[in-house]
Amino acid sequence: SHFEATEKKDKYIVWAEDGEGTSGHADNKKEQIPQGTVDYFTKEDADPAVERIQEAFEDYGISYKINSVQYEEETGDIHYEWVWEV
Repeated sequence: SHFEATEKKDKYIVWAEDGEGTSGHADNKKEQIPQGTVDYFTKEDADPAVERIQEAFEDYGISYKINSVQYEEETGDIHYEWVWEV
């Protein structure tokens, strides 16, 4: 879902644009580079979807880094967060 989880199942993704990442300048013009996050929530340890998400970034030429992996005690979810730029 975009910005917020509309359906919280055992596994779900939320993504959003957060602002401007690295910007470029050429020919007296600014090239604005959007930056955002993808958050993936799962209860499965070593979930293969994590690798598939990273492969999708690479397949589409999206620059990314994994920003954090956290265990959410309240929900029992493992929360992966990637930062991306396009």
